[in-house]
Amino acid sequence: MAGSAHGHTPAAWTGVTISFIGFCIAGVFMVAANPLGFWAGIAVVLLGGVVGAAMKAAGLGQPKESREQAEARSTAGHAQAAS
Repeated sequence: MAGSAHGHTPAAWTGVTISFIGFCIAGVFMVAANPLGFWAGIAVVLLGGVVGAAMKAAGLGQPKESREQAEARSTAGHAQAAS
C-alpha cells in the first residue's frame, strides 16, 4: 500500500484536516451541551468532504489509473507471487 501513495495528495490532506477540525469543534460543543455548536462542527466535517472532492476535481487529487496500469500491476503481482 505504501507504494501507491494512496491519500498523499493536497486534496486528501486538506479534506481530512478540515474534517478533523470539525470533529474537534463538535466534540467540544457536545461536552459543553450546546447543540447548535455541535451541529456547526458537523457542518464543518461535511465541508471537509466537499472541499476535498472539489480539490480532487480540480486536479489536486490522485489520478485514476488507466486500464493498462491496472493490467501491468496485476501481471507484476502474479509474477511476484509465482516466485
